[in-house]
Formats: sequence, C-alpha cells, structure tokens
Amino acid sequence: MELLSDEMLVDTYYAAVQFKLEPDFIRMLAIEMKRRRLNPETVKITA
Repeated sequence: MELLSDEMLVDTYYAAVQFKLEPDFIRMLAIEMKRRRLNPETVKITA
C-alpha cells in the first residue's frame, strides 16, 4: 500500500466506490487514507 502515491490512493478509492468493488477493499483504502491523514478534497484528482 505504501507504494501508492497519495494521489493514486485517492483515485483508487474513488474508482473502487464508483465501480462498487468489494467493501473490504474500499475499507482498506479508507483506512490507509486515514493513516496518511489524507482528506480526499485536498488531493488533486486527475481525470
């Protein structure tokens, strides 16, 4: 998980939610964002 940049982590989280992936996977991403003290609104999202 530490190999992902902050931006890639947030992008992955939003994609996982959008595509309704496994709740455990989404939870794992959310926990990692919290661990890194990331606020998704403060990380630039690339389209």
